[in-house]
Amino acid sequence: MKTDKNILIAFLLNLFFAIIEFIGGILTNSIAIISDAVHDVGDSISIGLAYFFEKKSLKKADNKYTYGYIRYSVIGSLITTVILISGSILVMYNAVKRIINPVEVKYNGMMLIALFGVIINYLASYFTHKGHSLNQKAVNLHMLEDTLGWAVVLIGAIIIRFTNIFIIDPILSIIVSTYIFIHAFKNLKQVIDIFMEKVPNKINIEHIKETLKCIPGVEEVHHIHVWSLDGYTNYATMHVVVNGNYEFVKKEVKEKLEKQDIFHVTIEMENSKEHCVNEECNTQKEDVHSHAH
Repeated sequence: MKTDKNILIAFLLNLFFAIIEFIGGILTNSIAIISDAVHDVGDSISIGLAYFFEKKSLKKADNKYTYGYIRYSVIGSLITTVILISGSILVMYNAVKRIINPVEVKYNGMMLIALFGVIINYLASYFTHKGHSLNQKAVNLHMLEDTLGWAVVLIGAIIIRFTNIFIIDPILSIIVSTYIFIHAFKNLKQVIDIFMEKVPNKINIEHIKETLKCIPGVEEVHHIHVWSLDGYTNYATMHVVVNGNYEFVKKEVKEKLEKQDIFHVTIEMENSKEHCVNEECNTQKEDVHSHAH
């Protein structure tokens, strides 16, 4: 699997360039470059962690992790996204300070470093743009942020060279940081939904019930739970009340659920005369809540 290797390449490129940035930021006196250098060090740490978690997530299920280790990838995404949001806020804070108190920058050095930055970060974003895990998507967002950031620094340096309007440097930094903050926040929400075992966005529980009830021999479907471990692989458990051939119904249920991207299903078959304990528990809970109100 190439996902973990792609993250490793992004890590090495990012760490190498962060060192170059620190030197260049000091020499050019550019807040955009210095802020990005600090941000990239954080990126390198988070990407290194992302690589570790991605490798961990590839391990097969065992007696301790019966679902496998796939959710480690989501943990990597969480850490990377939080660092990304924090870095964006830090850059915006420093940029605002520079707007209030403009500082002269050495635009020729900025242009050279920015051009180098665009190339390095574009390569890193290219290696991670086809990832299917939330972890690699978060890493790719890091790389996209840096590519756009350096493109903005390059444009800003060119404009500064001809206008001597130095606040362009921090203004453009704020625009890019805001863009990345919004996208990172969306990614964070998706990660939280997974940990809270929220029903995946494309899954409609009522639609599933109605679809399964159309299967010959199915009287009722209840106690349905649908969740995802990583944002892509969906799992489901349910009770199906049957008055016909159990094997036929089980086969039909699984086929219909596969069409809705649910491939891991656990089905408890019941006959119409059987008393469902779980259903009774749910009813009792509802009665308790209704009396409480």
